[in-house]
Amino acid sequence: MFLFFLHVTVSSGIHTFQRMNGCYLDEQTGDFNAFNQYGYDGKDLISFDLETMTWITPQHQTVITKHNWNRDGDGQFWKFALTEECRQFLQMYLAYGKSSLQTPVSPSVSLLQKTPSSPVTCHATGFYPDRAEMFWKKDGEEVHDGVNTWEILPNNDGTFQMSADLDISSISPEDWQKFDCVFQLSGLKDSITTRLDQSRISTNFGKTQVERH
Repeated sequence: MFLFFLHVTVSSGIHTFQRMNGCYLDEQTGDFNAFNQYGYDGKDLISFDLETMTWITPQHQTVITKHNWNRDGDGQFWKFALTEECRQFLQMYLAYGKSSLQTPVSPSVSLLQKTPSSPVTCHATGFYPDRAEMFWKKDGEEVHDGVNTWEILPNNDGTFQMSADLDISSISPEDWQKFDCVFQLSGLKDSITTRLDQSRISTNFGKTQVERH
């Protein structure tokens, strides 16, 4: 859709002349429509009617302009430009958007923990789109007890992040290797699996006390 705004200063103050033309397509229903219209100070001034291929106006001040434009015989040109040409460009840009803007982006996944007794958080950030799942598994089977999965949140760069906590209070050290965090992103064939491993956990616990010395 093309928008054009022109501010005009006259003796009585500032006025706004507007032009808007373009087209829109509903991909689900296939409905298509196009428009080419002008406005003045927020009011409809003159517009092109695709059905009759003529200019119409609700304002008596632009009746002469309407007749002059209709006599120019450009109706067929505008109909072609607003339907055939605009549709082709719109479909081209929609295809480009699907192939580039919707390309899946894999996240970085890390294990976090506040204190040695806190739940271990599996955190994924930087992924796109926001159609993703995260869960914990034990011996290859999804577990729900002691697991808290948080909602997907947006990042400032347009990507997303999400987390899933695992309560380790009842897990013995020898059983840690049985647990995996699994992240799945729509559009990616392979999942990202992160083994519950003490050496892979990042934490700030104890750093504050050390820095004070």
